[in-house]
Amino acid sequence: MFDTLPQILLLLVSAVLAVALFRKFRLPAMLAYFFVGAMLGPHTFGLLPDTEATHELAEFGIVFLMFSIGLEFSLPQLYAMRKKVLGLGGAQVVLTLAIVMGIAKLAGLDWSAAFVVGAALAMSSTAIVSKILAERVDLNSRHGRLSIGVLLFQDLAVVPVLVLIPALGAEGAKLLDVLGMAMLKATAMLLFLFTVGKWLINPWFNLVASQRSRELFVMNVLMVTLLLAYVTKLAGLSYALGAFIAGMLISETKFRYQVESDISPFRDILLGLFFISIGMLLNMAQILQHIGLVLLVLVAFMLLKAFIVMLVVRFVK
Repeated sequence: MFDTLPQILLLLVSAVLAVALFRKFRLPAMLAYFFVGAMLGPHTFGLLPDTEATHELAEFGIVFLMFSIGLEFSLPQLYAMRKKVLGLGGAQVVLTLAIVMGIAKLAGLDWSAAFVVGAALAMSSTAIVSKILAERVDLNSRHGRLSIGVLLFQDLAVVPVLVLIPALGAEGAKLLDVLGMAMLKATAMLLFLFTVGKWLINPWFNLVASQRSRELFVMNVLMVTLLLAYVTKLAGLSYALGAFIAGMLISETKFRYQVESDISPFRDILLGLFFISIGMLLNMAQILQHIGLVLLVLVAFMLLKAFIVMLVVRFVK
């Protein structure tokens, strides 16, 4: 404990100062976390060790992010926006995935790696985009509603992607068999949780809430989230998928907004740790060495994705 205390203090002090500085210049806190990870990571000053334990802890940030997405996911809302979600969102994801996969394949990557790259670049950050729209008071505008429709489909598309990626990494088995088994497990798990789980979750949360203890309520939310994440992991799927399902189940209860308020500090702190761990992977020397290529790829991708979205929006009028 005391051996790691200096590292924890270094991490906290650096994160606080960096976030305060970036916020002063109206920059996202996420960039501050990336900066801290890059500066303190093994490729620069080497003050923070890049260990497996750090990555496992950071994975909890993704768990709570997916839980938050599931919590905000409303089936009635999705049905009301079905044309925007399926039309705009589906076309954007499919076209971006296909084009990026083709480019990655031409660049020499195999199909599995090309799919991972394409799937990652087809997505956007729901949290960042929705926050920008809210700050600009554009959420209820026409382009704001269309943007939210695209983001909702991307959030949905994350679920099959999370199922497919572990299957693509499987060795010694036919890909179709692995994908078929993964989809079968996911379908069975979803059916079970949305029937039996939905039947159990309401009375259980009512029982916990009747004790009138906020500490007990928060612990219960953490327990349900991590329990479902662990169950889906045992089924050969991902932690994040289970957390997403937990969020969807709780969103159907009357405690949705209380849960969202109680869980946000855990989510934000763990997400900060996740972004720091990603920053630790950045090799600034290599980036600066190939800065021209990096900037070229960045600008080219931004223009490509904007062009795809423009075409899709014009096509559906």
